[in-house]
Amino acid sequence: METSLRRGWGYWWASYVSMIRWVLIQQKVLFAGIIFTQILLGIGAAIMYKFYLGSLDPLAATFLVSGIPALSLIPVGFVMVPILVIQEKARGTYDFTWSLPVPRLAPVAATFTVFTFIAMPIAALSTFLAAWQFDVTLEISWAVVPFAFLASLMASSVGYGMAVAIPEPRMTNLITNVVIFLVLLFSPIVIPIERFPDWAETAHRVLPFFHMSNLIRSSLTEGLAANVAASLIILIAWTVVGWAVVARVVGKRG
Repeated sequence: METSLRRGWGYWWASYVSMIRWVLIQQKVLFAGIIFTQILLGIGAAIMYKFYLGSLDPLAATFLVSGIPALSLIPVGFVMVPILVIQEKARGTYDFTWSLPVPRLAPVAATFTVFTFIAMPIAALSTFLAAWQFDVTLEISWAVVPFAFLASLMASSVGYGMAVAIPEPRMTNLITNVVIFLVLLFSPIVIPIERFPDWAETAHRVLPFFHMSNLIRSSLTEGLAANVAASLIILIAWTVVGWAVVARVVGKRG
């Protein structure tokens, strides 16, 4: 009887909801750091660029503003999610989580859900603040929500996969710091990719950061995003890779 209760959609959904509560309770202190980081890199970036650049022509201002959502979503998935795993390993709750009688991917799905629903509103607020700062009127389409959701899911998937696959937390921490450094200074998010050297442009057409901004930009502007279908495919591919890594690592713990 007990075995039958632990199968099927109902059992998976109940486990998923329980794990959402577990993540919220376990990481309530970390969420303050997540919100601060997003404000710093999202809302803070909107204010900072206004100080640095002053008035921009409408085209440049629109390009910059439409890159703010990706700039805000990236640190949550690529930095805060790995930090979550590092903290769990340090406290011993990482092994405890995988010992719970729930489907293996339920804790992963719960983590992605919680971090995505924290990240999305602040990314939206950052974008509207940037639009107000630069006096930009965005052409918002229905695709903005699924595209932003996919970008957030991709970042969380890859960040989580990296954190669980790398056994040494210090190495994970080093990589997250490098990611933030690269994103802030060397990513074509608020700067057109064509301005980068050929080797950097080639690298960024494989890496996900440019494609996050390009995909979201296509749902906020008219004519500023190119090869949107390619960006969509590449982001889906990165998401699948992230999930595959997580599933492989989690499967070995079974």
